[in-house]
Amino acid sequence: MLEIEKGLYLDERHLNFQFVRASGPGGQNVNKVSSAVHMRVRIDDLTELPLRVRNRLRELAGSKLTNDGEIIFDAQRHRTQERNKQDAIERLLALLRKAAERKKYRVKTRPSVSAKRKRTDNKKKRGETKKMRQTPSY
Repeated sequence: MLEIEKGLYLDERHLNFQFVRASGPGGQNVNKVSSAVHMRVRIDDLTELPLRVRNRLRELAGSKLTNDGEIIFDAQRHRTQERNKQDAIERLLALLRKAAERKKYRVKTRPSVSAKRKRTDNKKKRGETKKMRQTPSY
């Protein structure tokens, strides 16, 4: 079980890993070893997560989300399979933590009467300043 945040866990059985050859660092070794990781997670299988978190996860996934409702993470930053696997898991957990945060809703407020008066007074004062700069018309 992976801990997303306090009281919220992810079962590792939902993660599907596929190891492929990576581009990038590794020299000749890169041609022989499958060190890159493609990690897939089906959102519908994450039943231990609340529905609001799963829906928010769909919003945040963006281009990583497939039409089948899977999120795909490609990790190939490191030279070893294990570090790439851990990198993909950490990126998933970061996305899940962001999805678990509650959105802050904006409370609509109206400007006070004194704020409106102050704004109009400043506008009048600014207009008077600009009028003083003009050449007088005779």
